[in-house]
Amino acid sequence: MVDRIKHDAPVLVIGLGRFGAATAGQLDRLGREVLAVDEDEGLVQKWAERVTHAVVADAKSLDALKQIGAQEFSIAVCAVGSSVEASVLITANLVDLKIPQIWAKAISTSHGKILERIGANHVIYPEREAGERTAHLVSGRMLDFIEFDDDFALVKMYPPKPIRGKNLTDSGVRSRHNVTVVGVKSPGKPFTYATEKTVVSNHDLIIVSGTEGDIEKFAALE
Repeated sequence: MVDRIKHDAPVLVIGLGRFGAATAGQLDRLGREVLAVDEDEGLVQKWAERVTHAVVADAKSLDALKQIGAQEFSIAVCAVGSSVEASVLITANLVDLKIPQIWAKAISTSHGKILERIGANHVIYPEREAGERTAHLVSGRMLDFIEFDDDFALVKMYPPKPIRGKNLTDSGVRSRHNVTVVGVKSPGKPFTYATEKTVVSNHDLIIVSGTEGDIEKFAALE
């Protein structure tokens, strides 16, 4: 069922705190139709002109969700995180309404497990993920860090000294360091795919893929 959801399907966003508002705002910028819901009339008024629709409703009430047509959506985001009880009730309501794809914000691992058990398809830990990402970035050489579920990561970074001025085969990036340089960006030029003949210079940026541990070691090379 999830595979059949249209890529431009409207999205129901419940909760207009920082995370919910950022999600709704970005979806709107991407051209997606959004129905934003919050109990706080002030927040709803603030966002009414920034997203397609914004309404005041108590999403803990199944009837209230039905009244705003929540059951018509194929994608919903429960962005309520401050109250675990409210988050669980809202997510359970979305499950009861048989919404095919439910994304829910969690503030702890135990909270996330509850959300998964009651039927959330995707559980998001924004604070934890932001903290982990920041920890990698403050190490210095990394400029952006995306980690995937299986310990695989994709990183934008400056090239370590040992690989500068050599092509990627001679510098032994993959054979010695177990990482792959996917792309290279020279000053004033767009990113291009890297080949074994690509030579990395002092001023380039590179995109590297590999396990988190291997990339950390690679980034620490002097």
